[in-house]
Amino acid sequence: MNEDMLKGKWKQIEGDVQKKWGKLTHNDLQQIDGSLKQLEGKIQEKYGETKEKIEVQVQDFLSKFE
Repeated sequence: MNEDMLKGKWKQIEGDVQKKWGKLTHNDLQQIDGSLKQLEGKIQEKYGETKEKIEVQVQDFLSKFE
């Protein structure tokens, strides 16, 4: 899923994102507002995983919504 698609579907999948990555707060989700890079950055910040690992996890997760 590219960033344009994510922005368009953000309100629909925001809750699923929070279920998957429970350390993300409501404020985090509002700040992300459909930005793929911000989503990946916040997850990396909260979970301490490598950028590459987070990118794979996020793309795998988002592929369910395409």
